[in-house]
Amino acid sequence: MSNRHGLKSTTCWFVMLSMMGCLSLSGVAAEQAKNGGSAILKPNATVVIAGDSITEQKIYSRFIEAYLLACRPDLKLKVIQSGWIGETAPRFLARIDNDITPFNPDLVTICYGMNDGRYTEYAEYIGNAYATAMRGIVQKLKDKGITAIVGTPGCVDSDTFKKISANVYNENLKTLGEIDRKIAGDYSMPFADLHSAMLETMVKAKAAYGSAYYISKDGVHPANNGHLVMAYVFLKAMGLDGDIGTLAVDFSGKAEGDSAHKILSFQDGKLEVESSRYPFCFSGDDKTPDGTRSILPYLPFNRDLNRFMLIVKNLPSDKAEILWGTDKKTFTKEQLETGINLADEFANNPFAQKFGELFDFLGDKQKYETTMIKGLISNLAYAVIVAKDDTSSLESIETFKKKLLQIESDYQKKASSFVVPFKHRIDITPIK
Repeated sequence: MSNRHGLKSTTCWFVMLSMMGCLSLSGVAAEQAKNGGSAILKPNATVVIAGDSITEQKIYSRFIEAYLLACRPDLKLKVIQSGWIGETAPRFLARIDNDITPFNPDLVTICYGMNDGRYTEYAEYIGNAYATAMRGIVQKLKDKGITAIVGTPGCVDSDTFKKISANVYNENLKTLGEIDRKIAGDYSMPFADLHSAMLETMVKAKAAYGSAYYISKDGVHPANNGHLVMAYVFLKAMGLDGDIGTLAVDFSGKAEGDSAHKILSFQDGKLEVESSRYPFCFSGDDKTPDGTRSILPYLPFNRDLNRFMLIVKNLPSDKAEILWGTDKKTFTKEQLETGINLADEFANNPFAQKFGELFDFLGDKQKYETTMIKGLISNLAYAVIVAKDDTSSLESIETFKKKLLQIESDYQKKASSFVVPFKHRIDITPIK
């Protein structure tokens, strides 16, 4: 774990432990409408993101956490990544009590099935084993008063997946996803159809860019583009409305913001704003699968989750040039009167650097969470068995666990500190 952000090292605690001996995109909005809307996310809630090696890549989990911290800082949420390479639904069921309960989560996102499908064609025994485990997971979480977003497995890449036919395995994963859909319905839990969204987006993107454009380089583990689709579906399942804010400008001299965006001044087309809510920012270029910008034409992320609107009335010309950050764009009077989505139109906006700094830090934070959960907390159950009735050892184990959770709390506080009121300027220049 990196200590460059000033958080304490856990070296002494490692020593102590060793001494102890131990859906389609068009249907996503309709699907989420049945999930209870924004009531799913309560202020000050703790969200755990659970899954297999795809989750442990720490990409879609960081997209989700960055979004919740930067785009919805008012909710003051805590996010914990609990991915485990090679994990299946039965294995997660077995570790919930020991590995997840200590964090007292209010919401857990579940993403299994890729390994449960066993990389072969679908068979009834595969579906039965998966259904039994997934029902056990959702039942256990429900019994603890925890909301479970039941996510399907994603899809494999139609060109880079080589274990068996990609079409055959995607049919397997689709069938497991239908099992997830039924379980979510039976338990009245939110449902996240990752498989349909990823498959549909992949088909559209490959049709535009060619078969060399991959969603997953190795066929299974998504690139950044695929992870953005996963984050989108889970965030939609959380019932988020996507409103980052609105800036309303009357060119005759008046400008208004909202509770998250304070207007500092407006004169001669120059708008000074202080924002406490950030738009989500993207990486890469228009064609790179390892970035996130290239998938945006085929994923309604900005429309559904990232609307930072600028409305301009009484423009004294038919067009205006908008400068925000390092990018300039020209819009018609009609476009500006209707409103443009700044987050969608300006990739290199003033928030990009700060958003990138947050995203990088979350990499360190989630690396710690992997070490904490997989390497330490998971093994404390065995340490308790070894200690038996040794009060001193049991107290040491409990002290060690509290220390781990305190370090996690320090990371949470540090992550939140990246999102502070930020001043930026938008220049609106009429074009004669």
